[in-house]
Amino acid sequence: MKTITVAELRQNPTAALEEVERGETYVVTKHRRPVARLVPPMNEEDPLAAIPGVIWAREPNGPSRLSELPESRRRSYEETEALLEEMKSEW
Repeated sequence: MKTITVAELRQNPTAALEEVERGETYVVTKHRRPVARLVPPMNEEDPLAAIPGVIWAREPNGPSRLSELPESRRRSYEETEALLEEMKSEW
């Protein structure tokens, strides 16, 4: 796992993203604190890849423009609370 600062990533994102595409993982830091992680795209066996409504980067034949994405359904407050409670119970 490599470390890269926000400034370095801003200056040359292509190089870092090419390495991530090849399987490298980066920890992105800001003022020496980790703030994000760049990881390769998920594969179909990954349980997080099955999240409905999420379109992961580099999906084959996936939409290439934001306007082509399917419209997401807004959930009510009650639906959101129920989903959060369900997720908490799974921990």
